[in-house]
Amino acid sequence: MRTHLLFIGNKFFYNSSLQEYIIRKIRQKTDFIDSITYFKESDNSLFLYLEEELNSSDKLIVVTTKHNFSTIGKVICTVTSDNQVLKDNMLIPSNSSVFEDRSYLLEYKNSITNVLHIDEMQEMPEILLHFEENKAVVHVFDQSKDGVHAMLTPIAQTFDVKIDVITLIDGWLRVDIVSKKYGNISKFINSAKQLLPRNMIAASNITQYIIETLSRNQKTITFAESCSGGLLTYYFTKENGASKILNGSLVTYSNSIKENWLAVEHDSLEEFGAVSAEVVKEMCEGALNVSSADYALSISGIAGDAGGTEYKPVGTVYVGASSKTHHSEMHLKLDGDRNYVQRQSVLFAIKMLILIDKETFF
Repeated sequence: MRTHLLFIGNKFFYNSSLQEYIIRKIRQKTDFIDSITYFKESDNSLFLYLEEELNSSDKLIVVTTKHNFSTIGKVICTVTSDNQVLKDNMLIPSNSSVFEDRSYLLEYKNSITNVLHIDEMQEMPEILLHFEENKAVVHVFDQSKDGVHAMLTPIAQTFDVKIDVITLIDGWLRVDIVSKKYGNISKFINSAKQLLPRNMIAASNITQYIIETLSRNQKTITFAESCSGGLLTYYFTKENGASKILNGSLVTYSNSIKENWLAVEHDSLEEFGAVSAEVVKEMCEGALNVSSADYALSISGIAGDAGGTEYKPVGTVYVGASSKTHHSEMHLKLDGDRNYVQRQSVLFAIKMLILIDKETFF
């Protein structure tokens, strides 16, 4: 069954923090949301959309506001020839099979619908849908997309699963796995891992995987960021358990702060510039020194939309990764707007961390 998420209400268009919170909570239940659709309260096409969804064989999560909760219930009752009843101070369709505070579940024909309401500064209601374990995600590093597809397709056929290979950045592929009727995902993953022992990680959330791996090995990490402005740090601190492995981070935007906080040499900044392999290496060294961490990542670049030069155009980024025994840096030429350049930079930094210590992460 496919899973569709439906937002109904004007606030979900404009309150991005609330919207992101809801999606994040749903993704904790399932990493597979097949589509997300938005309706404003006055949209007359909502009835036809709900009618089509309720007559499908899919799963539907309907998120609305308290103000619209009973109205959506009326629409659903019209489609399903039902009526609303009062249960636990909620008006909900009488055929609702399961309900909790601000959430109810309705099975109609072959579809399953979970309707819930949430407003600003409220905790997410209970998600009542059950998600079968017929899907999984693995990540593959330092392999070509065509090569991975050719390598894994025969195994997928053997174990009756379907795979979809997506490029996140150069050298980092996400492989979505869906089990067919008689498919066996775990055997597929085990066989794929044997082919790619130092390239594949079986985890949907790579950042959480890194946190758990470092925590298990009692290792720590630190960051020194410039153009990413703390985004790399956020990628980790938004996950549970980050405090176990993150000693701290420094956002060193100006050259003087790079010198004073990270001990980057003034001569390096003058000769090579802040956006250079030499400077990100010294940023890593400085971060390791002040934090006593086991690993350091550094990012310095020109995210845009201005500030580029002929020799270092917008999208020029250097990323450094250091352990106590190894260091590497990468020169990137990225395309996209400011935010996309920042996000790509962070993904490259995470990839470099994993590859600098394959013994630990694979």
